[in-house]
Amino acid sequence: MKKKYNVLMLVLLLAFGSCSFTTKVDNDPNKDKLLIQIITLALEQLHFQPKDFNDDFSKDVYKTYLERIDPLKRYFLKSDIEEFKKYETELDDQLKAYDISFFNLTNERLIKRMEEAKVFYKTILNKPFDFKKNETINTDYEKHDYVKNKSKLKERWRQQLKFRTIATYDILISDQEDEKDSEEAKEKKSLVELEAEARKETLKNLNIYYTDFIEDMERKDWFSMYVNAIVEGFDPHTSYLAPTAKDRFDQQISGQLEGIGARLQKRMDYTKITELISGGPAWRGQELEVGDVILKVRQEKEEESVSIVGMRIDDAIKLIKGPKGTKVYLTLKKVDGSIEEISITRDIVELEETYAKSSTVKKNGKTYGVINLPKFYIDFKDYDNRNAASDIKKEIERLKAEGMEGLVLDLRDNGGGSLKTVVDIAGLFIKEGPIVQVRSTGEPKDVLTDDDKSITWDGPMVIMVNELSASASEILAAAMQDYRRAIIIGSKQTYGKGTVQNILDLNRMVRNSSHGDLGAIKITRQKFYRINGGSTQLEGVKSDIVVPDRYSFVDIGERDQDNPLAWDKIRAVEYDSWNNYYDYDATINNSKARMKNNEQLMLIEKNAKWIKEQMDDNTFSLNYEQYRAELEADENKAKEFDAISDYKTNLTFSSLPYEENLFLKDSVLKQKRERWHKSLSQDVYVEEALNVLDDLKMSYEIKKVATVKN
Repeated sequence: MKKKYNVLMLVLLLAFGSCSFTTKVDNDPNKDKLLIQIITLALEQLHFQPKDFNDDFSKDVYKTYLERIDPLKRYFLKSDIEEFKKYETELDDQLKAYDISFFNLTNERLIKRMEEAKVFYKTILNKPFDFKKNETINTDYEKHDYVKNKSKLKERWRQQLKFRTIATYDILISDQEDEKDSEEAKEKKSLVELEAEARKETLKNLNIYYTDFIEDMERKDWFSMYVNAIVEGFDPHTSYLAPTAKDRFDQQISGQLEGIGARLQKRMDYTKITELISGGPAWRGQELEVGDVILKVRQEKEEESVSIVGMRIDDAIKLIKGPKGTKVYLTLKKVDGSIEEISITRDIVELEETYAKSSTVKKNGKTYGVINLPKFYIDFKDYDNRNAASDIKKEIERLKAEGMEGLVLDLRDNGGGSLKTVVDIAGLFIKEGPIVQVRSTGEPKDVLTDDDKSITWDGPMVIMVNELSASASEILAAAMQDYRRAIIIGSKQTYGKGTVQNILDLNRMVRNSSHGDLGAIKITRQKFYRINGGSTQLEGVKSDIVVPDRYSFVDIGERDQDNPLAWDKIRAVEYDSWNNYYDYDATINNSKARMKNNEQLMLIEKNAKWIKEQMDDNTFSLNYEQYRAELEADENKAKEFDAISDYKTNLTFSSLPYEENLFLKDSVLKQKRERWHKSLSQDVYVEEALNVLDDLKMSYEIKKVATVKN
């Protein structure tokens, strides 16, 4: 009742408070004030853990916003920052008064400084760079200070432009060396000519950046950035969706994605791959991976590449997306530091590959089942139509028909989904009982339980997770761990997202608005808790058996985001641990002993540490000989880890009979499954999961015999 009252009061407040705003101009400041009014009220009334609009909050918004609009500190002068400084502790008061003076000042100054920067980069790129000079650049811009005058600002631009140009210069030299032995070798260009060509490329890309991004930006675009600096001060998953962003979000949740099938995130000046959508072109191509940075994009082979370094994420996405069947060429900086170009044929992401799939495998005379679940999917309009829980149940029944004696459930890279499907899937493995606790601010906690006494699978089970297993994946893994129903194997801990967000359409909050589309706000409303009382927030689920992977030392979890909600604990609910003959402790110890001597896992851990070192090294030489030597050293070091992808087990994975019948009519599905089976046979983690099932089976037989004798 209290929840309904809060929402009703908010709607009334917004309807009443917005009556004075009537201007229809899209970029009118009155619309900006209305937006601030709506959003601050929504945050105060509906956020799971509202924050006080005080001086500390003001400082956080101030810092975040300035970092967002000038991340490389190449626009604002120290004198600008000193002028802005007076607002550092006043933004909370401005929010309460719907005052946007700080935004107006910084936005006007930013536009002015960007215009001045046009002269800088054109002047700098009009003269050759001296790549024999010994100098370095540090790309950890957060540690840089703002410069005092335009002369020093121009020098900062020179270093950054030289750094961008030296990479192109190296590629041009390498390409010419590769061509010299070919029959179609072109006339060799001098180093002077190649340097000039590299500068021309940098200039072209900056001109595109200004004409296609900066000059296209309207006041409302900049204001959206300011609003997001405010709302993200509450937590990393609360965000403002401007009308275009809202449309994009609606498209994503509809399941119809056209493009390469990858999710991107802007980090400083770079566009990084954060997720490969299962079934999409990038996922199928196996050349793109999470952590890769996209440097350049070109549409067709004969066209020139466009650098997206420094480009707005929306504009980068526009370049990467395109009609089904067309090709896009991406120049990547791989996770290991190497540079390569790949091509991807755009397509509509196939939903079929987001569904659960299973395989059988023989090991030591036993038949085991592997089920991969990419997402906790659901058809909200018709739950009985198709959902993750009903599909998992079908796959288990099919595996049982093939004589399955143990189950591996693979939740790696599963970012979550429907809460209802989590509860229903957990219920397949226990008789009955609580699965997860959900709490909203000011309301009694809600305990979601499995009330179905039937059990679909009562045999040994291993759940595989990694750092990218989040939300719903963490709920299922946590419940099975608390019941001691399964052994969790994977990363040190899962992602750590223990919150729930709702989308609020802001247009519904305002009565008789004449301001056009106001967008929406994605706002954190609830928090998950394990049945033992602990939150999955920040801490995630700690694996029973920890195995190293390439992300072991990379900061990609919830704890590494800005302003995450804290971990806490509530009262546990009553539940009974799974009563069985399995010796979990002995099985876990056996696995740890095996992994100590596993050369593949040791190599993976060594690679993960090296990747972390590469990411932490922010100093680069601008002397070409030294730059090239460092690149070659990195490439040679990367070769040491080639054996990771060459690994093979002696395991053979097979499709179930129903799929074999489908292959007769669907050769594409057959190819997909063959590729999946091949990857499983090269997966050291799956191999160890099956070893764990073997140990569980053995401990079961030993304990059962001992119990019978007694």
